[in-house]
Amino acid sequence: MKAEQATTIRYEDLEADAPNWVANSALLWEQRRLLIRAAGLAFLLSLLIAFLIPKRYESTARIMPPENAGPGTALFAALAGRGMNDLGSLGTIAGSLLGARTSGPLYVDLLRCATVSGDLIDRFQLQQVYGKRYRIDAARKLARRTTISEDKRSGVISVTVEDPDPRRARDIAQSYLDELNLLVNRTNTSSARQERIFIEHRLASARDDLARAQTDMSEFASTHSTIDIKEQTRASVEAAARLQAQLIVEQSSLDSLRQIYGDENVRVRSARVRIVDLQRELARLNGTSDPLPADDNPGSNSSLTASALYPPLRQIPRLAVPYADIYRRVRVQESVFEMLTQQYEIARIQEAKEIPVVRVIDSPAIPEKKSFPPRALFTLLLTLLAISAASAWIIIRHHWEQVHSADPRKALSRRIAGDLRNAFEQARNIAGAP
Repeated sequence: MKAEQATTIRYEDLEADAPNWVANSALLWEQRRLLIRAAGLAFLLSLLIAFLIPKRYESTARIMPPENAGPGTALFAALAGRGMNDLGSLGTIAGSLLGARTSGPLYVDLLRCATVSGDLIDRFQLQQVYGKRYRIDAARKLARRTTISEDKRSGVISVTVEDPDPRRARDIAQSYLDELNLLVNRTNTSSARQERIFIEHRLASARDDLARAQTDMSEFASTHSTIDIKEQTRASVEAAARLQAQLIVEQSSLDSLRQIYGDENVRVRSARVRIVDLQRELARLNGTSDPLPADDNPGSNSSLTASALYPPLRQIPRLAVPYADIYRRVRVQESVFEMLTQQYEIARIQEAKEIPVVRVIDSPAIPEKKSFPPRALFTLLLTLLAISAASAWIIIRHHWEQVHSADPRKALSRRIAGDLRNAFEQARNIAGAP
């Protein structure tokens, strides 16, 4: 008892004579058991909260956008980006005059556009994952969990995605790069692309023209038995010459047989039959000079029928003109199609060269360690906050007890506390009334 009185006296003397921080420190030391209990309780509670917070993982991809400026403008841009006092303004003016511009901000905006986020929401079903009813809310949450930044000096763009699932974080980060490439390819409006599209349409038209010309030639050849006019003419002339020679020989043989055996001899009659056959074959080979049917109908009345294996000699000059016209059209269309095909391939190669391709520096990987929450730091901060709150409460309560009961501030506080208590009691009675 005496020790307690001595301690109290010493504390009161210390409070009266020492500065405020010394008095407050002494007061807290007196209440150290309460502070220890508050610190222990706060430590356990903050540790429990830290373990209840879901883990989050971060996956980062780093890309380098294509360069849009030439070597000269790139040099001025590099000078302007160094932050030199003597060359900064010069680099800025030169970059503006020569049209130098970096594509970094453009690609950052493309990564943040609604087209990319909408595709990601559909691909990963983020409305169900985030528990959002509307797509716009899912897009906002995806934007909060995605950090897209550009290094002003190097131009490297970083895409960081945070998600409770490490694999999904990696997949979403990779999908950002895929969607950016698709969007760049879709919105590419270079001259090579326009040329490729024009040649592609022209090539399709040339293919149809060539098919029609080949069909017309095949129909003409099938109708008039024309495969190769030159070769068929040569073969027909040679065949007619052979038939004419055989006919002359047979007629000479017939004259000699008639002089020897007379007209009724069997050998004479056989020779006559052979001469008639040769004349018929020669007449069929020579054909007639009748005009070709206007509609080229193989079933029309003409010496040129579909059953003929070759055109007659007298019809070959008439067939040569339409055949040459059709053959020329086929050759022209083949040449056009071949040239357009070559130009189309060249345009595709040129377009592939001009399409800006995003160069990946660091591909996103599956994160091994969580990025949030920092449990040790979280627990330490909450514990320190609880200790600070308990210390403040002890100091405030002590100083409040030192205030005289007749002080107007204390009287007003008691009145306010009583009115609030009465209002609370009335509200509880009304709520509990039947």
